Amino acid sequence: MIRSQLDSIRARLLAAAALWLTLALLGAWWIIGGVLDRFVTERFDAEAAAVAETVIAGTEVGVDGTPALVRPPTDPRLSQPLSLYGWQLETEAGAMLARSASLLDLRLAAPPGSYSGGAGTGPDGEPLRVMRRLFTLPGAEEALAVVVTVPRSEIDAALFRVRQPLALSLIVLGAGLAAASLAQVGWGLRTLDRMGRDIRAIRAGQAERLPLPPVAELRPVAAELNDLLDANRLVIARAREHLGNLAHSLRTPLSALANALPADHPGRVLVDRMDRQITWHLRRARSAGTPRLLGQSTPVAAVIDDLLLVLRRMAESRGVVIAPSCAPDARFAGERQDLEEMLGNLLENATKYAASRIEVSAVRQDGSLLVGIEDDGPGMADADHALALSRGGRLDEMGPSGAGLGLAIVADLAGLYGGRLDLGRSGSGGLKATLTLPS
Repeated sequence: MIRSQLDSIRARLLAAAALWLTLALLGAWWIIGGVLDRFVTERFDAEAAAVAETVIAGTEVGVDGTPALVRPPTDPRLSQPLSLYGWQLETEAGAMLARSASLLDLRLAAPPGSYSGGAGTGPDGEPLRVMRRLFTLPGAEEALAVVVTVPRSEIDAALFRVRQPLALSLIVLGAGLAAASLAQVGWGLRTLDRMGRDIRAIRAGQAERLPLPPVAELRPVAAELNDLLDANRLVIARAREHLGNLAHSLRTPLSALANALPADHPGRVLVDRMDRQITWHLRRARSAGTPRLLGQSTPVAAVIDDLLLVLRRMAESRGVVIAPSCAPDARFAGERQDLEEMLGNLLENATKYAASRIEVSAVRQDGSLLVGIEDDGPGMADADHALALSRGGRLDEMGPSGAGLGLAIVADLAGLYGGRLDLGRSGSGGLKATLTLPS
Protein backbone atom coordinates (compact mmCIF):
# COMPACT_ATOMS: atom_id res chain seq x y z
CA MET A 1 0.00 0.00 0.00
CA ILE A 2 2.87 2.38 0.87
CA ARG A 3 4.51 1.61 -2.46
CA SER A 4 1.31 2.42 -4.36
CA GLN A 5 1.02 5.72 -2.49
CA LEU A 6 4.60 6.64 -3.35
CA ASP A 7 3.76 6.21 -7.04
CA SER A 8 2.30 9.71 -6.76
CA ILE A 9 4.59 12.68 -7.41
CA ARG A 10 2.77 14.63 -4.72
CA ALA A 11 3.26 11.82 -2.19
CA ARG A 12 6.96 11.51 -3.04
CA LEU A 13 7.56 15.24 -2.69
CA LEU A 14 5.68 15.40 0.60
CA ALA A 15 7.48 12.32 1.94
CA ALA A 16 10.88 13.79 1.02
CA ALA A 17 9.92 17.14 2.58
CA ALA A 18 8.71 15.41 5.75
CA LEU A 19 11.94 13.39 6.01
CA TRP A 20 14.27 16.33 5.57
CA LEU A 21 12.12 18.56 7.78
CA THR A 22 12.21 15.98 10.57
CA LEU A 23 15.98 15.56 10.26
CA ALA A 24 16.48 19.35 10.24
CA LEU A 25 14.34 19.88 13.32
CA LEU A 26 16.02 17.03 15.19
CA GLY A 27 19.42 18.44 14.24
CA ALA A 28 18.38 21.91 15.40
CA TRP A 29 17.13 20.45 18.69
CA TRP A 30 20.39 18.58 19.22
CA ILE A 31 22.68 21.50 18.33
CA ILE A 32 20.72 24.28 20.06
CA GLY A 33 20.00 22.02 23.04
CA GLY A 34 23.72 21.31 23.38
CA VAL A 35 24.53 25.01 23.30
CA LEU A 36 21.89 25.73 25.95
CA ASP A 37 23.13 22.83 28.07
CA ARG A 38 26.67 24.22 28.05
CA PHE A 39 25.40 27.75 28.69
CA VAL A 40 23.29 26.79 31.71
CA THR A 41 25.98 24.50 33.13
CA GLU A 42 28.62 27.18 32.73
CA ARG A 43 26.34 29.66 34.51
CA PHE A 44 26.07 27.34 37.53
CA ASP A 45 29.82 26.72 37.36
CA ALA A 46 30.30 30.48 37.44
CA GLU A 47 28.14 30.70 40.57
CA ALA A 48 30.17 27.91 42.17
CA ALA A 49 33.37 29.70 41.17
CA ALA A 50 32.08 32.87 42.83
CA VAL A 51 31.45 30.95 46.06
CA ALA A 52 34.92 29.43 45.86
CA GLU A 53 36.50 32.85 45.31
CA THR A 54 34.56 34.20 48.31
CA VAL A 55 35.85 31.37 50.51
CA ILE A 56 39.40 31.89 49.28
CA ALA A 57 39.17 35.64 49.85
CA GLY A 58 37.72 35.14 53.36
CA THR A 59 40.41 32.70 54.53
CA GLU A 60 43.30 34.06 56.59
CA VAL A 61 46.30 32.58 58.43
CA GLY A 62 46.52 33.22 62.18
CA VAL A 63 49.62 34.13 64.16
CA ASP A 64 50.08 30.50 64.99
CA GLY A 65 50.13 29.62 61.26
CA THR A 66 46.70 27.98 61.30
CA PRO A 67 44.35 29.00 58.43
CA ALA A 68 40.77 29.96 59.32
CA LEU A 69 37.74 31.30 57.44
CA VAL A 70 36.85 34.70 58.84
CA ARG A 71 34.38 35.91 56.15
CA PRO A 72 32.15 33.02 54.91
CA PRO A 73 29.85 33.36 51.84
CA THR A 74 26.44 34.90 52.55
CA ASP A 75 24.32 33.09 49.91
CA PRO A 76 21.14 31.93 51.75
CA ARG A 77 21.10 28.66 49.81
CA LEU A 78 24.33 27.75 51.57
CA SER A 79 22.57 28.00 54.95
CA GLN A 80 19.60 25.77 54.10
CA PRO A 81 20.21 22.33 55.64
CA LEU A 82 20.71 19.50 53.20
CA SER A 83 20.01 21.77 50.21
CA LEU A 84 22.98 20.19 48.42
CA TYR A 85 24.27 23.74 47.88
CA GLY A 86 27.42 23.61 49.96
CA TRP A 87 31.10 24.34 50.40
CA GLN A 88 33.87 23.07 52.59
CA LEU A 89 37.39 24.26 53.27
CA GLU A 90 40.06 21.67 53.90
CA THR A 91 43.75 21.11 53.64
CA GLU A 92 45.13 19.38 50.60
CA ALA A 93 45.75 16.39 52.84
CA GLY A 94 42.03 16.27 53.72
CA ALA A 95 41.82 17.87 57.16
CA MET A 96 38.50 19.70 57.57
CA LEU A 97 38.79 23.41 58.37
CA ALA A 98 35.26 24.79 57.74
CA ARG A 99 32.02 23.95 55.99
CA SER A 100 28.69 25.56 55.07
CA ALA A 101 25.72 25.31 57.38
CA SER A 102 23.81 23.40 54.69
CA LEU A 103 26.13 20.42 55.12
CA LEU A 104 25.50 20.07 58.85
CA ASP A 105 28.06 17.44 59.87
CA LEU A 106 28.39 15.92 56.40
CA ARG A 107 31.62 15.84 54.53
CA LEU A 108 31.88 16.33 50.75
CA ALA A 109 33.81 13.56 49.05
CA ALA A 110 35.52 15.10 46.05
CA PRO A 111 38.24 13.62 43.86
CA PRO A 112 41.71 15.05 44.45
CA GLY A 113 43.15 17.76 42.29
CA SER A 114 41.86 21.07 41.06
CA TYR A 115 39.01 21.30 38.52
CA SER A 116 36.33 23.81 37.55
CA GLY A 117 33.46 21.32 37.33
CA GLY A 118 32.69 17.63 37.41
CA ALA A 119 30.16 15.03 38.40
CA GLY A 120 29.71 13.97 41.99
CA THR A 121 27.16 12.43 44.34
CA GLY A 122 25.51 13.60 47.54
CA PRO A 123 25.05 11.72 50.82
CA ASP A 124 22.15 9.71 49.45
CA GLY A 125 23.51 9.33 45.95
CA GLU A 126 22.03 12.58 44.60
CA PRO A 127 23.82 13.79 41.46
CA LEU A 128 25.90 16.92 42.05
CA ARG A 129 28.00 19.36 40.08
CA VAL A 130 31.32 19.60 41.97
CA MET A 131 34.08 22.22 41.80
CA ARG A 132 37.44 21.98 43.66
CA ARG A 133 40.05 24.71 43.85
CA LEU A 134 43.57 24.40 45.32
CA PHE A 135 45.19 27.55 46.65
CA THR A 136 47.95 28.63 49.01
CA LEU A 137 48.14 31.45 51.54
CA PRO A 138 51.23 33.26 52.76
CA GLY A 139 52.32 31.80 56.06
CA ALA A 140 50.33 28.57 55.62
CA GLU A 141 52.26 25.36 56.05
CA GLU A 142 50.39 23.49 53.28
CA ALA A 143 48.07 24.10 50.35
CA LEU A 144 44.36 24.45 50.97
CA ALA A 145 41.34 23.23 48.92
CA VAL A 146 37.83 24.60 48.66
CA VAL A 147 35.05 22.31 47.40
CA VAL A 148 31.72 23.74 46.16
CA THR A 149 28.69 21.68 45.12
CA VAL A 150 25.51 22.50 43.19
CA PRO A 151 22.60 20.02 42.94
CA ARG A 152 22.27 18.62 39.43
CA SER A 153 18.48 18.80 39.76
CA GLU A 154 18.71 22.60 39.79
CA ILE A 155 20.71 22.56 36.58
CA ASP A 156 18.25 20.14 34.97
CA ALA A 157 15.29 22.29 36.07
CA ALA A 158 16.90 25.37 34.53
CA LEU A 159 17.59 23.42 31.36
CA PHE A 160 13.96 22.31 31.23
CA ARG A 161 12.77 25.90 31.57
CA VAL A 162 15.02 26.84 28.65
CA ARG A 163 14.35 23.77 26.50
CA GLN A 164 10.56 24.00 26.84
CA PRO A 165 10.20 27.21 24.80
CA LEU A 166 12.81 25.84 22.39
CA ALA A 167 10.70 22.72 21.84
CA LEU A 168 7.54 24.78 21.39
CA SER A 169 9.34 27.06 18.95
CA LEU A 170 10.61 24.12 16.91
CA ILE A 171 7.13 22.56 16.89
CA VAL A 172 5.60 25.81 15.65
CA LEU A 173 8.40 26.17 13.11
CA GLY A 174 7.90 22.58 11.96
CA ALA A 175 4.14 23.09 11.58
CA GLY A 176 4.74 26.27 9.60
CA LEU A 177 7.31 24.57 7.35
CA ALA A 178 4.98 21.57 6.86
CA ALA A 179 2.15 23.90 5.84
CA ALA A 180 4.54 25.74 3.54
CA SER A 181 5.64 22.41 2.00
CA LEU A 182 2.02 21.41 1.41
CA ALA A 183 1.29 24.76 -0.20
CA GLN A 184 4.47 24.61 -2.25
CA VAL A 185 3.80 21.11 -3.54
CA GLY A 186 0.15 21.93 -4.27
CA TRP A 187 1.11 25.15 -6.04
CA GLY A 188 3.88 23.42 -7.96
CA LEU A 189 1.65 20.56 -9.17
CA ARG A 190 -1.48 22.56 -9.92
CA THR A 191 -0.33 22.97 -13.51
CA LEU A 192 -0.17 19.18 -13.85
CA ASP A 193 -3.66 18.92 -12.35
CA ARG A 194 -4.90 21.52 -14.81
CA MET A 195 -3.27 19.65 -17.69
CA GLY A 196 -5.02 16.47 -16.54
CA ARG A 197 -8.37 18.29 -16.58
CA ASP A 198 -7.61 19.65 -20.07
CA ILE A 199 -6.82 16.13 -21.33
CA ARG A 200 -10.07 14.83 -19.82
CA ALA A 201 -11.90 17.67 -21.56
CA ILE A 202 -10.41 16.53 -24.87
CA ARG A 203 -11.51 12.95 -24.22
CA ALA A 204 -14.99 14.21 -23.35
CA GLY A 205 -15.16 16.20 -26.57
CA GLN A 206 -15.21 19.59 -24.82
CA ALA A 207 -11.92 20.74 -26.38
CA GLU A 208 -9.75 19.87 -29.35
CA ARG A 209 -6.32 21.05 -28.20
CA LEU A 210 -4.34 21.52 -25.03
CA PRO A 211 -3.69 25.11 -24.00
CA LEU A 212 -0.03 25.86 -23.43
CA PRO A 213 0.65 25.72 -19.65
CA PRO A 214 2.31 28.65 -17.88
CA VAL A 215 5.16 26.38 -16.71
CA ALA A 216 8.06 26.26 -19.15
CA GLU A 217 8.89 22.60 -18.39
CA LEU A 218 5.41 21.43 -19.45
CA ARG A 219 5.06 23.47 -22.62
CA PRO A 220 7.02 20.98 -24.77
CA VAL A 221 4.79 18.18 -23.43
CA ALA A 222 1.62 20.09 -24.33
CA ALA A 223 3.03 20.95 -27.76
CA GLU A 224 3.88 17.29 -28.43
CA LEU A 225 0.38 16.20 -27.39
CA ASN A 226 -1.19 18.80 -29.68
CA ASP A 227 1.00 17.61 -32.54
CA LEU A 228 -0.09 14.05 -31.77
CA LEU A 229 -3.76 15.08 -31.91
CA ASP A 230 -3.21 16.85 -35.23
CA ALA A 231 -1.39 13.82 -36.61
CA ASN A 232 -4.24 11.58 -35.45
CA ARG A 233 -6.82 13.71 -37.28
CA LEU A 234 -4.67 13.77 -40.41
CA VAL A 235 -4.24 9.98 -40.40
CA ILE A 236 -8.00 9.52 -39.96
CA ALA A 237 -8.78 11.88 -42.81
CA ARG A 238 -6.30 10.14 -45.14
CA ALA A 239 -7.57 6.69 -44.18
CA ARG A 240 -11.13 7.69 -44.98
CA GLU A 241 -10.08 9.20 -48.26
CA HIS A 242 -8.27 6.00 -49.25
CA LEU A 243 -11.20 3.87 -48.19
CA GLY A 244 -13.54 6.02 -50.26
CA ASN A 245 -11.28 5.66 -53.27
CA LEU A 246 -11.10 1.90 -52.72
CA ALA A 247 -14.87 1.64 -52.44
CA HIS A 248 -15.32 3.59 -55.66
CA SER A 249 -12.73 1.49 -57.53
CA LEU A 250 -14.45 -1.74 -56.41
CA ARG A 251 -18.04 -0.65 -56.74
CA THR A 252 -17.73 0.76 -60.29
CA PRO A 253 -16.74 -2.51 -62.04
CA LEU A 254 -19.08 -4.47 -59.78
CA SER A 255 -22.02 -2.23 -60.76
CA ALA A 256 -21.07 -2.56 -64.41
CA LEU A 257 -21.03 -6.34 -64.04
CA ALA A 258 -24.43 -6.33 -62.32
CA ASN A 259 -25.93 -4.19 -65.08
CA ALA A 260 -24.51 -6.47 -67.76
CA LEU A 261 -26.13 -9.57 -66.28
CA PRO A 262 -29.79 -10.39 -66.89
CA ALA A 263 -32.10 -10.16 -63.90
CA ASP A 264 -32.49 -13.94 -63.71
CA HIS A 265 -28.81 -14.74 -64.19
CA PRO A 266 -27.36 -16.92 -61.39
CA GLY A 267 -24.32 -14.68 -61.25
CA ARG A 268 -26.39 -11.82 -59.85
CA VAL A 269 -26.60 -13.68 -56.53
CA LEU A 270 -22.81 -13.76 -56.37
CA VAL A 271 -22.62 -10.10 -57.36
CA ASP A 272 -25.04 -9.17 -54.57
CA ARG A 273 -23.07 -11.24 -52.14
CA MET A 274 -19.81 -9.59 -53.22
CA ASP A 275 -21.42 -6.18 -52.86
CA ARG A 276 -22.56 -7.02 -49.33
CA GLN A 277 -19.13 -8.34 -48.41
CA ILE A 278 -17.39 -5.25 -49.80
CA THR A 279 -19.82 -2.99 -47.96
CA TRP A 280 -19.21 -4.79 -44.68
CA HIS A 281 -15.42 -4.90 -44.87
CA LEU A 282 -15.02 -1.32 -46.03
CA ARG A 283 -17.27 0.03 -43.31
CA ARG A 284 -15.65 -2.27 -40.76
CA ALA A 285 -12.19 -1.05 -41.78
CA ARG A 286 -13.34 2.55 -41.63
CA SER A 287 -14.80 2.07 -38.18
CA ALA A 288 -11.81 0.16 -36.83
CA GLY A 289 -9.54 2.94 -37.98
CA THR A 290 -11.39 5.48 -35.85
CA PRO A 291 -12.25 3.93 -32.50
CA ARG A 292 -12.31 7.35 -30.90
CA LEU A 293 -11.22 10.63 -32.43
CA LEU A 294 -10.24 12.69 -29.41
CA GLY A 295 -11.79 16.08 -28.86
CA GLN A 296 -15.08 15.36 -30.64
CA SER A 297 -18.55 16.04 -29.22
CA THR A 298 -21.70 15.92 -31.33
CA PRO A 299 -25.14 17.34 -30.41
CA VAL A 300 -27.68 14.56 -30.95
CA ALA A 301 -30.70 16.76 -31.74
CA ALA A 302 -29.05 18.29 -34.81
CA VAL A 303 -28.17 14.84 -36.20
CA ILE A 304 -31.70 13.52 -35.69
CA ASP A 305 -33.19 16.59 -37.37
CA ASP A 306 -30.93 16.20 -40.41
CA LEU A 307 -31.75 12.49 -40.73
CA LEU A 308 -35.48 13.12 -40.48
CA LEU A 309 -35.26 15.63 -43.32
CA VAL A 310 -34.14 12.74 -45.52
CA LEU A 311 -36.33 9.97 -44.12
CA ARG A 312 -39.57 11.83 -43.41
CA ARG A 313 -40.64 11.83 -47.10
CA MET A 314 -40.14 8.07 -47.35
CA ALA A 315 -42.01 7.62 -44.07
CA GLU A 316 -44.91 9.81 -45.20
CA SER A 317 -45.20 7.85 -48.44
CA ARG A 318 -45.86 4.77 -46.30
CA GLY A 319 -48.14 6.62 -43.90
CA VAL A 320 -45.62 6.45 -41.02
CA VAL A 321 -45.32 9.25 -38.45
CA ILE A 322 -41.93 9.87 -36.83
CA ALA A 323 -42.12 11.42 -33.35
CA PRO A 324 -38.73 12.65 -32.07
CA SER A 325 -38.02 13.53 -28.41
CA CYS A 326 -34.46 14.66 -27.71
CA ALA A 327 -33.12 16.19 -24.50
CA PRO A 328 -31.31 19.52 -25.08
CA ASP A 329 -28.16 18.30 -23.31
CA ALA A 330 -27.93 15.01 -25.21
CA ARG A 331 -24.44 14.83 -26.75
CA PHE A 332 -22.35 12.07 -28.25
CA ALA A 333 -18.65 11.92 -27.34
CA GLY A 334 -17.57 11.03 -30.86
CA GLU A 335 -17.71 12.04 -34.48
CA ARG A 336 -20.88 13.26 -36.12
CA GLN A 337 -20.30 10.99 -39.12
CA ASP A 338 -20.31 7.87 -36.93
CA LEU A 339 -23.45 8.98 -35.08
CA GLU A 340 -25.17 9.71 -38.39
CA GLU A 341 -24.28 6.23 -39.65
CA MET A 342 -25.59 4.52 -36.50
CA LEU A 343 -28.83 6.50 -36.21
CA GLY A 344 -29.33 6.51 -39.99
CA ASN A 345 -29.23 2.72 -40.13
CA LEU A 346 -31.64 2.35 -37.21
CA LEU A 347 -34.09 4.96 -38.51
CA GLU A 348 -33.98 3.57 -42.03
CA ASN A 349 -34.62 0.09 -40.69
CA ALA A 350 -37.55 1.35 -38.59
CA THR A 351 -38.99 3.30 -41.54
CA LYS A 352 -38.96 0.18 -43.70
CA TYR A 353 -40.84 -2.00 -41.21
CA ALA A 354 -43.00 0.41 -39.17
CA ALA A 355 -46.76 0.17 -39.69
CA SER A 356 -47.74 3.70 -38.68
CA ARG A 357 -45.48 5.24 -36.03
CA ILE A 358 -41.84 5.57 -35.02
CA GLU A 359 -40.73 7.07 -31.72
CA VAL A 360 -37.21 8.44 -31.33
CA SER A 361 -35.80 9.48 -27.92
CA ALA A 362 -32.37 10.64 -26.73
CA VAL A 363 -31.46 11.35 -23.10
CA ARG A 364 -28.39 11.44 -20.88
CA GLN A 365 -28.33 8.96 -18.04
CA ASP A 366 -25.47 8.22 -15.62
CA GLY A 367 -22.91 9.86 -17.89
CA SER A 368 -24.04 7.91 -20.99
CA LEU A 369 -26.19 8.74 -23.99
CA LEU A 370 -29.29 6.55 -24.46
CA VAL A 371 -30.97 6.66 -27.87
CA GLY A 372 -34.15 4.64 -28.29
CA ILE A 373 -35.90 3.98 -31.62
CA GLU A 374 -39.24 2.11 -31.46
CA ASP A 375 -41.62 1.15 -34.22
CA ASP A 376 -44.97 -0.60 -34.40
CA GLY A 377 -43.95 -3.04 -37.10
CA PRO A 378 -43.86 -6.84 -36.92
CA GLY A 379 -40.79 -6.82 -34.63
CA MET A 380 -38.74 -9.98 -34.15
CA ALA A 381 -38.45 -12.82 -31.72
CA ASP A 382 -35.82 -12.68 -29.00
CA ALA A 383 -34.11 -15.72 -30.48
CA ASP A 384 -33.53 -13.80 -33.73
CA HIS A 385 -31.63 -10.88 -32.18
CA ALA A 386 -28.22 -12.52 -32.56
CA LEU A 387 -28.87 -13.27 -36.24
CA ALA A 388 -30.06 -9.72 -36.88
CA LEU A 389 -26.81 -8.36 -35.43
CA SER A 390 -24.57 -10.71 -37.41
CA ARG A 391 -22.83 -9.77 -40.63
CA GLY A 392 -25.22 -10.06 -43.57
CA GLY A 393 -27.92 -11.69 -41.44
CA ARG A 394 -31.48 -11.14 -42.75
CA LEU A 395 -34.62 -12.51 -41.17
CA ASP A 396 -36.94 -11.69 -44.05
CA GLU A 397 -35.46 -12.41 -47.46
CA MET A 398 -38.72 -11.28 -49.05
CA GLY A 399 -38.78 -7.96 -47.17
CA PRO A 400 -37.43 -4.57 -48.26
CA SER A 401 -34.15 -4.58 -50.13
CA GLY A 402 -30.90 -4.23 -48.23
CA ALA A 403 -27.58 -5.84 -47.57
CA GLY A 404 -28.45 -7.07 -44.12
CA LEU A 405 -25.58 -5.05 -42.66
CA GLY A 406 -27.36 -2.13 -40.97
CA LEU A 407 -27.81 -3.48 -37.44
CA ALA A 408 -24.43 -5.24 -37.53
CA ILE A 409 -22.67 -2.02 -38.49
CA VAL A 410 -24.48 -0.12 -35.73
CA ALA A 411 -23.52 -2.72 -33.11
CA ASP A 412 -19.93 -2.76 -34.34
CA LEU A 413 -19.57 1.04 -34.28
CA ALA A 414 -21.16 1.27 -30.84
CA GLY A 415 -18.75 -1.35 -29.52
CA LEU A 416 -15.76 0.59 -30.83
CA TYR A 417 -16.90 3.55 -28.74
CA GLY A 418 -17.37 1.38 -25.67
CA GLY A 419 -21.14 1.30 -26.11
CA ARG A 420 -23.65 -1.32 -27.21
CA LEU A 421 -26.84 -1.91 -29.19
CA ASP A 422 -29.69 -3.75 -27.44
CA LEU A 423 -32.74 -5.10 -29.25
CA GLY A 424 -36.09 -5.66 -27.60
CA ARG A 425 -39.83 -5.36 -28.13
CA SER A 426 -41.55 -2.00 -28.11
CA GLY A 427 -44.78 -1.25 -26.28
CA SER A 428 -46.71 -1.51 -29.56
CA GLY A 429 -45.23 -4.91 -30.35
CA GLY A 430 -42.61 -3.79 -32.86
CA LEU A 431 -38.83 -3.57 -32.56
CA LYS A 432 -37.15 -1.40 -29.96
CA ALA A 433 -33.48 -0.59 -30.57
CA THR A 434 -31.61 1.00 -27.62
CA LEU A 435 -28.22 2.51 -28.36
CA THR A 436 -25.91 3.21 -25.40
CA LEU A 437 -22.99 5.51 -26.19
CA PRO A 438 -20.50 7.70 -24.30
CA SER A 439 -21.69 11.24 -23.63
